[in-house]
Amino acid sequence: MVEIYQPEAIETTLATDFTKVFGQAPTATYFAPGRINLIGEHTDYNGGRVFPCAISLGTYAAVKMREDRVIRFYSANFPDKGLIEVSLDALDYAPEDSWTNYPKGMMHFFDLHGYALDRGFDVFVNGNLPNGSGLSSSASIEMLFGKILVDLFNFTIEPIEVVKIGQEVENKFIGVNSGIMDQFAVGMGQVDHAILLDTNTLDYQLVPIELGDYKIVIMNTNKRRELADSKYNERRSECEKALALLQKAIDIKTLGDLDKDTFDEYTALIQDDVLIRRARHAVFENQRTVQATEALNNGNLAEFGRLMNASHVSLEYDYEVTGQELDTLAHSAWQHGAIGARMTGAGFGGCAIAIVPTAAIPDFVTAVNADYQQAIGYDAAFYIAEIADGPKKL
Repeated sequence: MVEIYQPEAIETTLATDFTKVFGQAPTATYFAPGRINLIGEHTDYNGGRVFPCAISLGTYAAVKMREDRVIRFYSANFPDKGLIEVSLDALDYAPEDSWTNYPKGMMHFFDLHGYALDRGFDVFVNGNLPNGSGLSSSASIEMLFGKILVDLFNFTIEPIEVVKIGQEVENKFIGVNSGIMDQFAVGMGQVDHAILLDTNTLDYQLVPIELGDYKIVIMNTNKRRELADSKYNERRSECEKALALLQKAIDIKTLGDLDKDTFDEYTALIQDDVLIRRARHAVFENQRTVQATEALNNGNLAEFGRLMNASHVSLEYDYEVTGQELDTLAHSAWQHGAIGARMTGAGFGGCAIAIVPTAAIPDFVTAVNADYQQAIGYDAAFYIAEIADGPKKL
């Protein structure tokens, strides 16, 4: 039987691990979650809505202030990188600084926005988000350090501003042309709630997730995905081209401004099969987020599941970001008792999610993994997703 991944209890060893590396005890410990997106994929940069939630897997840190302007980083997830030392006076992006570019970016943009850091600190980081799985380990690190900086330096800054700084780090520091969903889901997460977020206005509503006798199972392809190197920017550009063609006849700012009927009426303007499919996904997927919210508010989990399935089909055929691994997991989940299953995240590897009756999870995992093993040649990994709060001091 396939094991269901049980994350290690990092919280209990944080302080001792910090002390082993830095020779003294930390003064505070923190946690920031990862995220899954329940529906609304590749809509955030198209001015649409997304429907993510924070999860109980995430990134932990232990910290202690220093008296100089040096920051010393150590990650248990990248022990081969050893201790990475940077100065507050040299917070530029540097490939050799590896994962620390994310916290460096946060410090750089905090400073740029008038939140000056006057001292360095030592920090030990350990996370239980599988690396490269598409559960947003980068946003988790960004929001973790956002919380640490606010606390250590007593900054008065709204959580939404920290979220925006996180997106700036991705776009202007790391160089990934991503939307705001990941940072928002991590930074604003609330236990047992998903977030319906309008990425145009940043208006959002918290939607209770009442799963009853069901649980969300995360299915990891174990195929790494690197967002910056993926076809993400290509898809974005295809949507921008489709939008520009539609704007010749309709007064819209984004594809998210369109409903299905208006899109159908004006599709002929696009005159390119690929661009039509990309835009159709963005428009229809955006509508699905609203339908999904209504379904959950009405306690209709079965309808929500069908919308998840429709989302995956659209991502597979219209947006073409799934690939054999994610398709195998989703299609197998549909056959083995999930009431809904789809890829989550940017695609091209990473994870899929399924809503499964709690009692059936062991059999479900065994059956889906057997299908995956036969098609792909190696095992998938499975975790239960508990819906969690945003970043916090422990």
